This record gives sequence, structure tokens and C-alpha cells, in this order.
Amino acid sequence: MTRGFRLAAATGLHKGDRPYQQDQVLVITHPRVAGCVLAVVADGMGGRSGGRKASDQVLLTARQLFSRYKPGRDEPVGMLRQLLEDAHTVIKLTAVSSEQEPHSTLAAFLMNPEGDCAWIHAGDSRIYHFHEGRLIKRTKDHSYVQVLVDRGEIDEDEASVHPQGNILLGCLGMKSTPPPVDVHLIPRLKAGDVLMACSDGLWHYFSPIEMGELLAAKPPREAVELLVAEARRRAHGGGDNISIVVVKLEDLPKED
Repeated sequence: MTRGFRLAAATGLHKGDRPYQQDQVLVITHPRVAGCVLAVVADGMGGRSGGRKASDQVLLTARQLFSRYKPGRDEPVGMLRQLLEDAHTVIKLTAVSSEQEPHSTLAAFLMNPEGDCAWIHAGDSRIYHFHEGRLIKRTKDHSYVQVLVDRGEIDEDEASVHPQGNILLGCLGMKSTPPPVDVHLIPRLKAGDVLMACSDGLWHYFSPIEMGELLAAKPPREAVELLVAEARRRAHGGGDNISIVVVKLEDLPKED
């Protein structure tokens, strides 16, 4: 990250009330370039082993591509697109070899040392960009209920409790439909910015206002712990897997 900022990050992963964990989460710094960070959330689907295989493949692909990524030479959007395409291909091959139907969402953002950031997503895992508690932008789900919202047939509050809220129209691993490719660029991050990626097992229980205020007020580790605990409480014993990664940009301490 550009001089004048420091990064604070935290991740959270919880099985929820499901019998097994299919989500995976990752935040890593570049092995050779300071201030370059990749964060990934993958929500696996397709049965116990199938869903976990899919999310594992997303993280494995992310690690491999990021280790070869060179800021200033490689385009961040290009790397993220390759992550989506390569992981999609490998998941489809896994389905053939294992006779399963693994799928996975993808929500990933890449921060460069110069202060720019790119993100990509497919499915209903989300990325949020907050600044000092205020929502700047979030991803739009590739889901049936999002189509209903876009048509004006239901509002966001109705979407959060819709009985068909788990129907995805696009993700990684689908046989007949290529994954959607939604990318976004942030030209310059600033102190007070927070980026959060999370699965629907978390965002389902909160408004952007609630999340933004908490993320602004608390360090990432404490915020993650509070969000996971509150999501578990609000789930009332019916919660999905939870995965979350938070990266916060803070001013450097002033020198005396």
C-alpha cells in the first residue's frame, strides 16, 4: 500500500448449524511485494465433499496465480479473471472425475501497492466497500431474488427473507452456463476505507448500515468476531456456513 497507510486484516470461518464446512476464506500478502494483498471468499456447494472440493480449488488456484502476479507488469483485473476462469475449469473437471456436482461462489479483491484495488465476484458471496462507516459500493448477487429486486417486484428487505433466496443464476462449476464476470476498480483507496468479502451465511443477517458502523468502530479482528457471533445469534439454530475477510486502511501513527 502507498506510504501513509497501514493495513489491518482479519478472517473468520464458522460451520454455523450445518453438519460440515464448505466455505473457505483467504487473505495473503504477496511473497515478494509489500503492500500487495489478495483476499478470497469461496462458498462451496454440492454435497459434503463436493462443495469443499470446489472451494478448495478456488483457494488453490488463487494462491498459485497470486504467487506469479507482478504489480506494475500484470493487470489486476486480468489476474482475477484468470482466477475465475481457471477455478471454474478445474471444478468442472473435478465433477467429471468424482461423479459429483461441485460448485462455488467467488468473491475476491486485490490491493496493489500504489493504492488501487480490483475485485471480481460470481454467485451470492459479496464484497463491500465502506469509507468511515458509509457504504460506497457492494457487489450485486447473481441470484433469482436479485432479479426480482431489479425488476422492482420485491425490495431488499423482502429479498432477505424470500423462500427462494438460495437459487443462484451463476457461479463456478456450472456445466451449461459460464460463470458471470463482474469486476470493479477502485482507483485510489484512502485511510478509513474498509473492504469486506463474506458469504451469505453472514451478510444475510445485517444491513449495510450495521456492518459499516461496526467496521468503522472496531479493529478488524474484533469486528469479525462480533459479526460472526451476532450472525450465529440471529440464525436461531438455522445458520449456514460463515466466511468473512476484512481489510481496513488506517493512518500511520503520527511521529512525536
